This record gives sequence, C-alpha cells and structure tokens, in this order.
Amino acid sequence: MVLLSVNGESHQIDVEPEMPLLWALREELGLRGTKFGCGIAQCGACTVHVDGQAVRSCSFPVAAAQGKDIRTIESLSAADTPHQLQEAWIKHQVPQCGYCQSGMQMAALALLQQNQNPSDEDIDIAMTNICRCGSYDAVRAAIKDAAGSI
Repeated sequence: MVLLSVNGESHQIDVEPEMPLLWALREELGLRGTKFGCGIAQCGACTVHVDGQAVRSCSFPVAAAQGKDIRTIESLSAADTPHQLQEAWIKHQVPQCGYCQSGMQMAALALLQQNQNPSDEDIDIAMTNICRCGSYDAVRAAIKDAAGSI
C-alpha cells in the first residue's frame, strides 16, 4: 500500500512501489489530465508538481512520491474559474492539438512560482517540454503575460 497526497487529498492505493506516478494518477485515481507521451521523461506531457518541483511522472516511482505534496493539472483551477496561466494560454491561443498542454502548464507554473519575471532565456531553459505542433512562441508569450500574477 502506498499513501499519496494528491491535490490536497490523501489516497491509499494498492500498487507496486516502482509503479510510475503517472499510472497511479491516471489509472488508480482517475486523474486523466496528466498525459502519457514518451515514457522516458523526455517530452514532458506527464509533468506534475512534487513538493513544488516540476517532475516527469512517467519515470517517477510512487514510492518516491509518498509523503510529498503532489499537484496535477486538475488542481490548477475550478471548471468555472480559469487560473491566470490558463487565461494567458487562451489569450495567446497556445493549444493546437492540446495534448502536451497540461504538462506545459505545470512546467510553466513551476517556473513562474520560482521566477515571477522570466526572460526569454529563463523560459527556454525551464520549458523543455516537447510540442509536436510547435507552439513554443505562443507558450513564451503566454508565460510572459501571466508573469507577476502567479
């Protein structure tokens, strides 16, 4: 049994300790906003926060997440009240196919929580998520727009 704190709620799940956090979130807890992309921690579609740090959940074992504060895209806002970052994403029409966007937003939030006024270079260094649609310029614009409001 593994005890996880996800989005402010405690969950006890019966999984192997080496199970990737991604699958525990999606399959055991039904939190499907976190996406599977590559399975090797390269693309970032599976990005969540663990104790405030952006991590690639496809390669992060649930045993390492035990006792830590886990936040997924579902924690970002209520359905009727978008987060400032989500509003900037909409304003700059960032999503195209949208598959990578939950991971992108979680990575962007981690950046803005550590640096409220990131430069283009700061954004390029922090945002290592891969987007097949190539929405990187729109991502940069949205992050700059949301900067200071997080």
